[in-house]
This record gives sequence, structure tokens and C-alpha cells, in this order.
Amino acid sequence: MGDGIFIGASVDGKPQTLELKRANRHGLIAGATGTGKTVTLQGIIEGFSANGVPCFVADVKGDLSGLAMAGSPTAKTHATFAERAKAIGDDSWAYADNPVQFWDLFGEQGHPIRTTISEMGPLLLSRLMDLNDVQEGVLTIAFHVADKGGLLLIDLDDLQAMLTECAGRADELTVTYGNVSKQSIGAIQRSLLQLRTQGAENFFGEPALEMNDFIGVDDKGRGIVNVLAADRLMASPKLYATFLLWLMSELFEHLPE
Repeated sequence: MGDGIFIGASVDGKPQTLELKRANRHGLIAGATGTGKTVTLQGIIEGFSANGVPCFVADVKGDLSGLAMAGSPTAKTHATFAERAKAIGDDSWAYADNPVQFWDLFGEQGHPIRTTISEMGPLLLSRLMDLNDVQEGVLTIAFHVADKGGLLLIDLDDLQAMLTECAGRADELTVTYGNVSKQSIGAIQRSLLQLRTQGAENFFGEPALEMNDFIGVDDKGRGIVNVLAADRLMASPKLYATFLLWLMSELFEHLPE
């Protein structure tokens, strides 16, 4: 393990490294097609893993899955790799596999990722469904009623059933919590339908994922590389946004920094 990750060379041929103590900064890898964006990302991921740092990456094209297997010096591209590495001053590269864990919100190309409606909470759900202030208030009331009744909202069916109950008790709930209109509940249910059409039913359920499932090292001390299959997920933007917002909120809640 070193104190930096080799990422390339400057225009004057000097090797450039990413210092591990600076690795929590935001970064951008940009360039035209074929300039090596994916390879650069792979190199950074391999460097993090080798230094015991778990990673999470979304794989849209499917090429990042190759991190799981070592390359071969007998491959046709070996000479090109070796020549390029020499040109940019990288004398530490070697063919090696990485400890990879595959995830898929649809459960087809990796482990399924799930959380419950209760864990997501009304605030995040309201943002994802583009609810206005009134509708967000009604959704918050639905969560409060469920919590008061000891009802755990697991999936979209549970939430829809809770909204239906609130609609039936609208007059009663209005007296206690403020206006609960059937029109607002209907708007929320239509937004739920949009989430369903994009496959959100696959995301909400049990067993709920724990953050520690993403954060780990193998028996050699290498950080686990978590690869999310995002090829199909890209066609479901609301589901993708739901997952990313949930992931960021969970990381913010559980990590010390």
C-alpha cells in the first residue's frame, strides 16, 4: 500500500497521483469517446481497493464488471497496455482481480437492494414524487398515523393501504392534524403509480439493506468494490433517483464524517 493512487501523467510526462488524504474531494473525469475515462475510473477503484477502501460505482455499460477478473499477459491488448503504461511512467501496474460485489435493484444481475417505506420516510418520498407542500403534509400525517398505530410500512402496497385508510378517516384526521383532503390523497396515489411503472416495487421491501453490507474488506485487507448494474436502471429515472437519494441520506446518517 502506498500513500497515493497513480492516475496518469501530465503533458510534460510527470506522473500524477491522487493522495489518499485528499480522496474525499469531489472529482470529474471528462474526455471524448475513447480517451480512457473508464480505464481511469477503474485504476482509481483498484487503487482504493488495494489500500483497503471500499468503493461503490454504477456500471451503465457493463465494462466495470471486468474488475472482478484479472487480465492476461497473453491477451491481444497486452502490448498496448505495456507500451502505454511505460509512456506515462506507471511501472507498478500488474494484472490482478479485485474483490467485487454485484448489486441490482431488479435482482437480476446481482444482489437485490431493498429498503422499507418507513426507513425512506415522508420527506424523501415527497421529493421523489414531486409533491407540493399540502400533499407532503398529508403524506406526513399518513406516516404519523401508521407510527401511532404501530404499523410498519414495508412496501408500496402498505403505503397505499395506509393512504386508503386515511381517506376513509379524512374527517376524523382533519380535526386532529389539519385538512386531509381526498384530492391530495388521490394525487399521492397517482404519484405512487408512476413509481410502480418504473419498477420501484423492487426497491421497497425486506430484508432491508444495511450500510455495513456496502462497507467491508476481504481476507487480504482489500476494500470491497460494490458494482451496481445500472444498464436497465437508467431507463427508470425516478427509481434511480429514489435509490441515490436514499443511499446518500443513509451514508450521511451512519458515517462519522
